Amino acid sequence: MSDERPWLKNYPKGIPANIDPDAYSTVVQLLEESFDKYRKLPAFTCMGKSITYDELDKKSKQFGAYLLSRGLEPGDKIALMMPNMLQYPIALFGALRAGLVVVNTNPLYTPREMHHQFSDSGVKAIIIAENFAANLQKILGDTQIKTIIITSIGELLGGLKGMITNFVVRKVKRLVPAFDLPNTVNFKDAMKQGKKFSLPELNQSSEDVVSLQYTGGTTGVAKGAMLTNKNLVSNMAQIRAIMMPFLKEREEVALSPLPLYHVFAFTVNCLTLFSIGAHTILITNPRDLKSVVAPFKKYPISLITGVNTLFNALLNNEEFQKQEFESLKVTVGGAMAVQRAVAEKWQAVTGCPLSEGFGMTESSPVAACNPIDGSGKIGTIGLPVPSTDMRIVDDNGSVCSPGEVGEIQIKGPQVMKGYYNKPEETKKTIREGWLCTGDIGMMHEDGYFQIVDRKKDMILVSGFNVYPNEIEDVLAMHPDILEVAAVGIPDDKSGEVVKVFVVKKNKSLKKDAVIAYARENLTGYKVPREVEFRDELPKTNVGKILRRKLREE
Repeated sequence: MSDERPWLKNYPKGIPANIDPDAYSTVVQLLEESFDKYRKLPAFTCMGKSITYDELDKKSKQFGAYLLSRGLEPGDKIALMMPNMLQYPIALFGALRAGLVVVNTNPLYTPREMHHQFSDSGVKAIIIAENFAANLQKILGDTQIKTIIITSIGELLGGLKGMITNFVVRKVKRLVPAFDLPNTVNFKDAMKQGKKFSLPELNQSSEDVVSLQYTGGTTGVAKGAMLTNKNLVSNMAQIRAIMMPFLKEREEVALSPLPLYHVFAFTVNCLTLFSIGAHTILITNPRDLKSVVAPFKKYPISLITGVNTLFNALLNNEEFQKQEFESLKVTVGGAMAVQRAVAEKWQAVTGCPLSEGFGMTESSPVAACNPIDGSGKIGTIGLPVPSTDMRIVDDNGSVCSPGEVGEIQIKGPQVMKGYYNKPEETKKTIREGWLCTGDIGMMHEDGYFQIVDRKKDMILVSGFNVYPNEIEDVLAMHPDILEVAAVGIPDDKSGEVVKVFVVKKNKSLKKDAVIAYARENLTGYKVPREVEFRDELPKTNVGKILRRKLREE
């Protein structure tokens, strides 16, 4: 660690300069401690149904034992593909206790996106919500998946409520396309069968990989960031270090509208808050603002994490504005920039500061955060978290002075082991222990960091990374498209949206056809919002398309 860390003097009282990254050797060790300490407390609630720490302990043990009974072995990969529901923490904790490597998967992925992630990671098992099983059917034969566990949104809600929920999802809203998958078992049966078996003692080290979290990294091909026990345990300790001066163990009620498969909610909401005995309210569909507002009426919500677009939507919701927010102590925005207007209005409406954090999948993810007591600087990404070094370097790799602009680099125990099966990409991204973020920024004299631009062409839509290469590769397969370039353009709601510039091969090609083709092959947030046809695209003298010039236009 560097001795020159000007940000330390601006840490609020009670926040340590460093954490002990070796306090726990595994994530499971930390989970076991939480099960023992908080047995009678509610751990998670979803759609009105709660599960205690004790119930979660028992159910996840059964589930983990079942997974091993199916022939899976420690180190094998397992995909979790579902929205926020009680099944997620049971499946996650069960898989981790069985020594499996968790591959979080966005349930909205198209078959093409699923195929890449499952083939690249070599997953052998999957827990998938039935809503998305038809897409798995299309690519199953090209994967190594042998164990398929299907679940439904209503499966763990119990009795009449579960039946009604599934009826509405399946028959009224028709959200479950027909599918035919071999040798599937449903989630409840897997837990029931798991009672016959016991989990062996976990034999893991701090350096073992426990999660493959997929990201575009600094290029467009999705890669699995290898997150180890030490990475996740360290980041949990760092998050606790900056939050606990303002929170109380066993007493917090946290609202989690972000999906737990996203690395931000995965580490912060699912793991870290669990480790302090918090009660986490899971939102299955955050686009349904009613379901996000409703918990404020029923529970003393003291903490909420989210993205700028969600906070903005809530602030413009009449029902939200009518709520009482006496219990709300902490609001953290991540995954995309928090706009000044949104932060100021949030504090005016709720009385709680909205603090912006910063991180990457490759840093497990939290690397910096504004002090959550509101003493930070709006418009910055805050101060590096404990045991984390950050610096700005120029194009020659020289360290910049405060006020000078360059690339942000991160060093700390939360920085990933590397990209799965991609040593060359790892070398480009981690240099002498420093994680090269691809973000252009500067450090203020007081140690606050600010992002001023992005080095990479990544587009950030509502906190999700979108890589132009992927959009272009997909659209280039359209028979009527000759050339295509994708860029991000500003958007009031989502920060940025995708715009594509297209050179036609067939003059009859229409914008609707381009968007429809994209929708077939790309998750919703990656689909272009705008299409502009051009006779030609700007290029370098060696023929490389100049996305930068298109953005500047």
